[in-house]
Amino acid sequence: MAEPATGGSGARLAQDARGGSRRALSRLLTAVESRSPAAEDALRALYPAAGGAHVVGITGPPGGGKSTLVAALVARARAASRPVAVLAIDPSSPITGGAILGDRIRMQAHPADPDVFIRSMASRGHLGGLAGTTAESAAVLAACGFGLIFIETVGTGQSEVEVAAIADTTVVVQAPEMGDEIQAMKAGLLEVADVVVVNKADRPGADRAAMQLRSTLALGGEGGDPSRPRPKRPEVLVASGLTAAGVPELLAALDRLHEARAGSEQPHAARVARARAQVEGILADRTRGLLWAAGAQAGTDELMERVAAHELDPYAAADILWNRLGR
Repeated sequence: MAEPATGGSGARLAQDARGGSRRALSRLLTAVESRSPAAEDALRALYPAAGGAHVVGITGPPGGGKSTLVAALVARARAASRPVAVLAIDPSSPITGGAILGDRIRMQAHPADPDVFIRSMASRGHLGGLAGTTAESAAVLAACGFGLIFIETVGTGQSEVEVAAIADTTVVVQAPEMGDEIQAMKAGLLEVADVVVVNKADRPGADRAAMQLRSTLALGGEGGDPSRPRPKRPEVLVASGLTAAGVPELLAALDRLHEARAGSEQPHAARVARARAQVEGILADRTRGLLWAAGAQAGTDELMERVAAHELDPYAAADILWNRLGR
């Protein structure tokens, strides 16, 4: 007989989710997104088992076909009997704060498959194309047995580089009709890419766009400040999420990268940076909670009124709040 779960409801949810209950997993991710006490209990229980997955970030400008490509990657992974999960970050509704699902429905091709789990998350104003609890949600999925986890960013522009801080591998997706957009990408997305995919290979110009990208990347590390690290030299592939052409090669490239990094210093440094970001996020949330707790709300609101009226500068207000925390 299995031992009863100990701790709070979060620990019980964690146990049930690891046991294969998709309902428990959904409830657990909802708790994580709302940062409830149950989520903290669950993450404490799950974290030791959360380090074995390959987390792949899928990012890029809007219109590149990220959702379709992710759906094709999921199908390819399942053809090889690999459990796979997707965290699809969507814009938030300005009214409800929930996710605006957009075309995410096209990824629901495996509704009866227990080894596929797809979750839409609202960005809720978080910048960088992610939701504030993306890293924690990925840890939950990893602990629940999903060895391959895709994180698809919102797709709102060239600044979605935050995913590189929480993903093991970052894929930048671009459509063939990029034109001069490559120049804009050089100082942003291309610098964090491990793989660049020219999607929609069924359209004219895909091969030409891939050649242009390869030429740009070949010159990207020349000159400049020699004291700064050289930018990555990502592999450039051509694929079509619609027809699945090139998708097996893309998944194989992701696997090669993951295997090549095993035991090297690069992924260790990335994991340390990821851990730092998570701990800093928790500290920031707890600090906000102390500042806006029910007992401190009136005094905090009064300070905000004074700042809004230009009776007090924001730095002085921050000093007052910081001192209230006993710092």
